[in-house]
Amino acid sequence: MLLLKDKVIIVTGGNSGIGAAICDAVALEGAKVVIDYVADPEAAQDLDDEITEEGSEAISVEADVSKIADLQKLCDTAVAAYGRIDVWVNNAGIETRTSLLDSTESDFDKVLAVNLKSAFFGSQVAAKQFIAQGDGGVIVNISSVHEDWPMPGNAPYCVSKGGMRMLTRNAGVELGPHGIRVVSVGPGAVDTPINIATTTDPEALAALNAAIPIGRVAKPEEIGQTVAFLASDQAGYITSTTVFVDGGIMQGSVGL
Repeated sequence: MLLLKDKVIIVTGGNSGIGAAICDAVALEGAKVVIDYVADPEAAQDLDDEITEEGSEAISVEADVSKIADLQKLCDTAVAAYGRIDVWVNNAGIETRTSLLDSTESDFDKVLAVNLKSAFFGSQVAAKQFIAQGDGGVIVNISSVHEDWPMPGNAPYCVSKGGMRMLTRNAGVELGPHGIRVVSVGPGAVDTPINIATTTDPEALAALNAAIPIGRVAKPEEIGQTVAFLASDQAGYITSTTVFVDGGIMQGSVGL
C-alpha cells in the first residue's frame, strides 16, 4: 500500500539536491508533487517528466520563497491544479560559509530570508489552507544537525536552522488543535551538490566519513524516504520535534 496515495505535496527548492530526492520519494509513494524552483527550470521540468513517467503526477512552479506573495502563488497554483494541499515541505536553503566576524548584512539577510523567513511564512500559508480545507495537514521543515550543533564558519546558516528548530516546536503546539502536524528533519552530511567540494576531494571525504559513526555520508534518497514516512499517516503521532538523519555524527566523539 502506498503511504501517500493521492496526497498533494508542495516541496520548496524541489528541483535539486535533497529537494529533488524528496520529490522522487513522495511520488513513489503515490503523491501528486508540486515542485518549486527559483533557478534552473530545465531541472524542474526533467524531474516533473521523470515523476510522470513513474506513474504519478507533478507540476513545477517558479516561486521565490523569500517573498510571501510567491509562497501564496505556490499554494494557489497547487490548489488550482489538484483542488487541495496535504503536505508542505519547507526545503529551500542556502549558505554563505561565513563566520560571525566575516558575515555581511547581505549574507545574513539572504540566508535568513531563504532559510527561515520562507519556512515561517510557508508554514503560515500552508496552515491557513489546511484550516480552510478542514481536515488537517502536515508541514515538514528540512532543518539540519546545525539547528543544535555548532558549525564554526557558517554562522548565518546555523542561526537560520536554530530558528527553524523553534519554529517547528512552537508551530506544532499552536497548530495541533487544528489537526496539523509540524515536524523537522535534520540531515547530517549528505551527498548533494552543496557538498560537492568535500565529496569530490578524496582526502576531505575520508576525513568526513571517519567522523560519522556509520562511516559514510547520507544518500539523498535516505532523506527523501524519511520525509515520505513523516508526511504519512503512519507518523500521525509525531509533531513539534526534529528527527535527525545523521548517521550518528552529532553523538560521535574521539573521547579523551
